[in-house]
This record gives sequence, structure tokens and C-alpha cells, in this order.
Amino acid sequence: MKSDLNQTDVATFEVGGKTAEMPVFKATHGPDVVDIRTLYKQTGAFTFDPGYTSTASCESKITYIDGDEGVLLYRGYPIDQLAEHSNFIEVAYLLLNGELPTKDEKTRFDHSITMHTMVHEQLKNFYNGFRRDAHPMAIMVGVVGALSAFYHDSTDITDPKQRLVASHRMIAKMPTIAAMAYKYSIGQAFVFPRNDLDYTSNFMRMCFAVQAEEFEVNPVLSSALDKIFILHMDHEQNASTSTVRLAGSSGANPFACIAAGIASLWGPAHGGANEAALNMLEEIGDVERIPEFIKRAKDKNDPFRLMGFGHRVYKNYDPRAKVMRKACHEVLDALGVRNEPLLQVAMELERIALEDEYFVEKKLYPNIDFYSGITLRALGFPTDMFTVLFALARTVGWIAQWSEMIEDPNQKIGRPRQIYTGAPARNYTAIDQR
Repeated sequence: MKSDLNQTDVATFEVGGKTAEMPVFKATHGPDVVDIRTLYKQTGAFTFDPGYTSTASCESKITYIDGDEGVLLYRGYPIDQLAEHSNFIEVAYLLLNGELPTKDEKTRFDHSITMHTMVHEQLKNFYNGFRRDAHPMAIMVGVVGALSAFYHDSTDITDPKQRLVASHRMIAKMPTIAAMAYKYSIGQAFVFPRNDLDYTSNFMRMCFAVQAEEFEVNPVLSSALDKIFILHMDHEQNASTSTVRLAGSSGANPFACIAAGIASLWGPAHGGANEAALNMLEEIGDVERIPEFIKRAKDKNDPFRLMGFGHRVYKNYDPRAKVMRKACHEVLDALGVRNEPLLQVAMELERIALEDEYFVEKKLYPNIDFYSGITLRALGFPTDMFTVLFALARTVGWIAQWSEMIEDPNQKIGRPRQIYTGAPARNYTAIDQR
């Protein structure tokens, strides 16, 4: 990857009587960045930034977020335009290659993904090692991590062709692996992919079809799930993406890197947020109890928090939520399930959050996790599958980020520093003298 860093200024640091000059680079969008790579060499000091919230760990051309303005761009394209007018395969091509595909490029890419959707026959036996009540994410971490044992002909990260094959394999096989995890957890036979269906419809069929009868995918439902996948494809250097890059920086094979990303995504503060939002709705249980929980949410001394409202990055309305809200209501109308108690609670909470002065002032708008949780529930997915679907979609972004990292000449193995605050140097004391 060719660097496009453009120096515009110089920042001066003075630490312990030593002065250092650092270049300042300008981004395409967003704040300027001070390059501190030589700070330790010049001053003997490090920076301290828990969570890396003020540190750019890499240069990237894939995704841009402006949380204050509520902007999310994939390769420069606004997320709402892509979700409304494009589809999963086209956006996947965009993230991987930097440009939207021509008709011929899309056809070839679609064909390549379709031809890789089947999994190795022996991989089916791998599932039998898990308990039936195993969480699907536990299965995903194990199965995806094991792919390198089944497809060792695409683990040489120095070979561009093998990297490409591995990338296509993971994007293609992730829906099959995820659907198999779901079927295994409910005790049903695996349903294999069909080459005549699009990416998302194929996944829905593998999840919900049974061998005893034909299954027709509802296009409204498939379209909504396709939008969910697009909206979750990438989100800058979040925890799971940073995990993939960190694992990849050591030279680990791509399957292992994606498995590491899945493990990171499993955390309730990251990929489990939509599951947490739905659990909250179940805790509320009834529309009549909403005022009680709204009162608790406004009480600073009450630990209760409304899940699915507000966002760490977006200080304005989550741009993905606008798209997801529309898709959510389309699904509810198509299925005629608005009268379900849980969804009634959700819709009333949504109304309050958009109108109540407290929520509007604090910009605690419903975020994508709120709407995606409701939508996935309506589509028929159990809550423990929500993060699996997130992982399926985010695989594209992880691969794009991993590929970019591999091709970046400035990339080094990840090795964060620390401030040591433990015991000072001391000598060993024999046990009878302690």
C-alpha cells in the first residue's frame, strides 16, 4: 500500500529538558495527526493512552467515521447510499478493492464467492466435538480457527494469490459455517448452500430451511438482512479490527487472525450490544413498565442504563440507525408482528427517545444495535446468534483491513508500551527469612 501521508506542520515537544520535533500529517478527512514514532529516541519518553483513543495505530484508506457529524464512509461512499442502493457482494468488492466493481468485475467476484461457499466434508465432524448447548460464538471461534488445518494451501501470507484465495474463502464460507453453528445448536440437519441464490438469501435458507419441505426466501426479509450485513461490514479501528491487525502483524495466517477477531467481537461491550439491547427489552417486558425504566435511566445514582441508545463514537445520530430503522419497520410490517409485546415495548421506547427532552438533549438516540436486535428477533434468529451474524458481516472488513496491513511497508509487529508501576527492583529472599 502506497502511503499518502502529507506533512503540513511540525509539533514541538519538550520532555525532561529535551526538545523533539515531530511531523504533523493531514488526513483526507478528520483531525491532523502528530507522528510520534521518534519521540522515545529523541526524548527517552513514551506516550500514555489507555484504549488508544488518541492514537492512530495505522494509516488506512478503508473506512472513515466522524462521530460528531454522524458520518460513516466506506472508501469515501456514505453508508446510507450503499445500504440503500447496493448489495452485500458489491460493497464487499468495494472494501476489498477500493472501487465499486464494473458489471464484469462484479460477475467474476460473485462467481468466485459462490464457488467457495461449500466447506470441507471433514469440517462437518468438527461440530460434533461441541456440546449441543454451546454458544454459537464459541463454535465460530473454534471452527474458523481450524480452517487453516483444512485449507493450508492458502496460508502463505507472502503469496498475493494465496492471500486472495484465503480472503474469498473466508467471505464465502462464513455464512455456511455460521448457519451450521445455528443448525447444530437446535439439533437440525445441516443445509448446504445453493449456487443459484444470492449471498444473503443463501444464508437465510441454510438457517431456516428443513429437508422435509421447500423453503422460499421472503425478499423483504432478505433485503433487510442484507442491509444489516452492509451496515456492519467495517467500522474503522474498533476492538475486533485492531485485534485482527495485531494478530496479523505477527505473521499469523489469515484464518487465525479472523478467529481472533471473532473472539474479540464476542465481548458484550462490542459485538454483544444488540443482544444486550434485546435482553433489556425483555427485562422491561411490558409497555406499562416503560416509565419506571425511563425514570431509572435518568437517575444518576441508578446503575441501570438503556442499552441500544447513544454510541461511544457517534455523538450525533448513528448514520447506520437511520437505514436500520426503515428496514426494521419494513420487516415488522411484512411479518405482521407489531403486536408482539416485546416489539411494542421497543417501538414505545423508540418514540420516547426521539421525543423526550432528556434523551434529545443528551443525544441518546436509538443506535444500530437497538434496531438490528429487534429486526433479527423478528427474522427468527435467537439472541445468541446476533453476534454470529455480526461476525459474518464484519469478516469482510477484517479481511480488507488485514490485507491493507500486509501490504503496508510501514507496518511493524504490534508492541504497545506500558507505564510500569509495580515493585522496584529487589533481591530474592529465602523462604525461611520471609
